Amino acid sequence: MKQLLFFSVVLMSFGGSAQSLIGAWEAIIEEDGRKLRNVAIFSKGHQVATNYDATTGAFVSTNGGTWSLEGNMMSETVEFDTKTPARVGTSSSFEIELTNSELRITGMDVVWNRIDNGTPGELAGAWLISGRMRDGELQKRDTNRPRKTMKILSGTRFQWIAYNTETAEFMGTGGGTYTTIDGKYTENIEFFSRDNNRVGASLQFDYELKKGDWHHSGLSSKGKPIYEVWGPRGE
Repeated sequence: MKQLLFFSVVLMSFGGSAQSLIGAWEAIIEEDGRKLRNVAIFSKGHQVATNYDATTGAFVSTNGGTWSLEGNMMSETVEFDTKTPARVGTSSSFEIELTNSELRITGMDVVWNRIDNGTPGELAGAWLISGRMRDGELQKRDTNRPRKTMKILSGTRFQWIAYNTETAEFMGTGGGTYTTIDGKYTENIEFFSRDNNRVGASLQFDYELKKGDWHHSGLSSKGKPIYEVWGPRGE
């Protein structure tokens, strides 16, 4: 698995023709006799790569952070890493090989295939939760503090991650596919670190973009009413 983790770090760092890399990518690998799916999502400047059981959806690991490119050398700064928390805050650079449909790191045999190019979903990008409705009042949240909840979306894939960049603590994650149709945002859960029983569930919410913020309301995975505001994350 060391080789895969090494690749995930690199994969998330690429920024060369940035538009060609933005979207979602996947690879199927074998570890300890089981097949794992590795899905990476790139938004402009941010990324995540996650391993989960290709059959059951059982969560295995995730890591991510910021990325950029010079020539064909990718660079990333790690914000969270469930397998190696000591990497949080460190930066690395690697050489990659990219075609329209495949991505690999020079000298390695793992190939990531493109899932989408950032379309058709209307919410593609990286977002930080910036407010929640409590007792009828919208309470704002400081998105600059170390404790973050980020949601990152390609055109068809989503993942949320709760983590702390100062302590390297990881609080949870979940992800899968999504659609945005007629003001309805629907998540189809493929992995959920806190409870594998949530795999296979679908959740639908109302959504609206107001002054660049994503307003999100409906029922949580526990059936409780929620109203959240997510702000776009800058580079």
